[in-house]
Amino acid sequence: MKPIGQLIKEELQRQERGITWFARKLACDRSNIYRLFEKESIDTGLLLRISVILQHDFFAELSHHYQQRLKGLQFSDEPLEEDVVL
Repeated sequence: MKPIGQLIKEELQRQERGITWFARKLACDRSNIYRLFEKESIDTGLLLRISVILQHDFFAELSHHYQQRLKGLQFSDEPLEEDVVL
């Protein structure tokens, strides 16, 4: 799956919305938007705000990816490629 920042960037481009517009809606600096596009993961509260602003359910995309990964793991004892270190 693509990083969440890339998914957000692609949706913004699909809607033909500008960086300045998006930064204004998020009440942040344009430089923060560029950094957001580089993120592998983001806070769920921020993702909810972005989903509402862009009227796009990024959580559904993540859930779909989760379901696909879960199906692939049902018959495998292999570790995930993205091991999480806590």
